[in-house]
Amino acid sequence: MTSPSAPELPWWRLPHGPLLASLYAAQGLPFGFFTLALPVLLREQGWSLKALSLLQFLALPWALKFLWAPWLDAHGHSRRWLLGLQGGATVLALAMAVWQPGADSLALLAVVLLFNLLAATQDVVTDALAVRLLDGPQRGLANALQVGAYRVGMILGGGGLMWLYARHGSGWMYAAMAGALALTLWPVWRLPAGAPTDAHTDRRAATPPARSLAPAQAHGLWLHWWRRLCTPPVRTLALLILAYRLGEQMVGSLVMPFMADLQVPKDTMALIKGVAGSGTSLLGAVLGGWFMWRFGRRAALWWAGLMQALSLGLYAVVAVGWGGMACLWTVTMLEGLAGTMATVALFALMMDVCEPEHAGTDYTVLASVVVGVSGLANLLAGVLGDAVGYTATFVLGTVLAVVGVWVLVRWLDHHPVHPRVQAVWRP
Repeated sequence: MTSPSAPELPWWRLPHGPLLASLYAAQGLPFGFFTLALPVLLREQGWSLKALSLLQFLALPWALKFLWAPWLDAHGHSRRWLLGLQGGATVLALAMAVWQPGADSLALLAVVLLFNLLAATQDVVTDALAVRLLDGPQRGLANALQVGAYRVGMILGGGGLMWLYARHGSGWMYAAMAGALALTLWPVWRLPAGAPTDAHTDRRAATPPARSLAPAQAHGLWLHWWRRLCTPPVRTLALLILAYRLGEQMVGSLVMPFMADLQVPKDTMALIKGVAGSGTSLLGAVLGGWFMWRFGRRAALWWAGLMQALSLGLYAVVAVGWGGMACLWTVTMLEGLAGTMATVALFALMMDVCEPEHAGTDYTVLASVVVGVSGLANLLAGVLGDAVGYTATFVLGTVLAVVGVWVLVRWLDHHPVHPRVQAVWRP
């Protein structure tokens, strides 16, 4: 007599759910502050939109993390990497609380770069961990968990920390950041040192676990991933990501400077963008996962992408003086809802393309493309914003977003980039 199989648990009750949620939230916390609050503070110091767009170079670790992803996969255990990286970010935030550098100091910009390096490296380890833990049917819902937890971090970083800065200054803000990052260490600490999440687990039965790679071997790995980036499926998806994200990222990069130029108080901006916008994005993460599970990748990418693009056009309405603060609140919440649904669908599509035997690095390569598109869009938006103003830039970004959605969906209708994409493209 065989024992009945254990019932399959919902994704949000899986044992690794709290672990992954805490890790993705830890990435969003400092990122939310440095991308939402820091541009406002620097705008108040007189920085031009073009100069603010150069802040994207501080996010280079996110675009280049695929270079060291193979090395991370081949060295050490996930638990040790995560404890070191999360602990380093906590110590850095504590140092900032004591030091309190000025808002426009070069030292602060150097610290932002270091935070991005730690968070990008942590993301490589976390993505590899998630890919190994999740099976195919969980991919869509798992990306809802990923995006939702990241947005929670952005709420705390872009809204909560900005509000704390406006009320109590930078010391308390950085101390709160350090405390929140320290809390995310607890689920990592509980991760067993010998758990099957080790990158070497599947190889131990055949070969002894190598502790390091020779330089020639490491060089061969990086060359291998560069060649993978040039293969037709990955190359095509990278171009489709560029089309799908360019317009949306152009508009999004100017929203906080736009609010600053409208002289919206910082605590109000914290509520609008950091709390209301990111709060509705949590609902978007849940709806995005459910919608994709129910109607497939195509419907999710099409309808969520169009909703997001059309909501962006409302920023142009505000820029010409219509609607006032009520319209600003509305567009922020609509964009947060639709934008997160579109992001969940896009990230699931990226995971569909990853090859199982090296999915962690494959996903990192595509995630680096996403970050690279963001940097390019922010630079274009900064140059155009200074040259032609907010209204024209918002209109152009909206048009590019609509065209990008159409291009991605039409191409994949006729040219699926991978058999796994074809299997989940329509229900």
